[in-house]
Amino acid sequence: MSDILVHTEAGVCSITFNRLDKKNSITAAMYGAMADALQAAQDDAAVRVVMFQGHETIFSAGNDIADFLNQPPAGEDAPVFRFLRGLAAFPKPVLAAVCGPAVGIGTTLLFHCDLVYAGDNAAFSMPFVNLGLCPEAASSLLVPQMMGYHRAAEALLLGEPFMAEAALEVGLVNRVLPPTEARSYAHTVAAKLAAKPLSSLIETKRLMKKGQAAQVQAVMVEEGASFGRMLREPAAREAFGAFMERRKPDFSKV
Repeated sequence: MSDILVHTEAGVCSITFNRLDKKNSITAAMYGAMADALQAAQDDAAVRVVMFQGHETIFSAGNDIADFLNQPPAGEDAPVFRFLRGLAAFPKPVLAAVCGPAVGIGTTLLFHCDLVYAGDNAAFSMPFVNLGLCPEAASSLLVPQMMGYHRAAEALLLGEPFMAEAALEVGLVNRVLPPTEARSYAHTVAAKLAAKPLSSLIETKRLMKKGQAAQVQAVMVEEGASFGRMLREPAAREAFGAFMERRKPDFSKV
């Protein structure tokens, strides 16, 4: 599909958000395309590395709200959950090049990447509380692990953006570069990885992640159940209604 571009060359499968007119917001169809691309990359012995990228001005604005309201996730086989499970369990190295805003899942997917390179214009945010919702993608587990509890609480309870240098400080990104250089640098690193023995890459990643792999999947299921329940509650209805009506939400009665 044109909103998600998948291109494989020299062992590197690039998955590109290509919906710039909608700030690379993600629809159910896009989640399905990315889930399929990850499965194909996992099955293809010629693919050694996967890399996510957007535009140098924006990575992703997160869920497309209108599409999300029209097609809310229904059960564990919903495209978004297929994508998240596939990403969390993906055995080969995963990189991301992030420039500009990375909102919601645009940030939380990065906690499942092995290497992340950011433009100095990157702005990360997880505003789930502001939408009357809760974290997803196992971020309630992974964000405190990486950032420490108090910084995680600041990021998840306030939902306010934090910039590339702060992300570098807490270990979410490996390096900060000019936006015009981030993607090319990430591709250079991806090429280095693709030249290494695939069996060693897979086994090294498995050993690093095995201690919490089952826990990540279990937390995703619990978050998904809470997310689905909260989506039907008054706070979320007020938040999404305010978003669609372009007004400030009023949570005083919910």
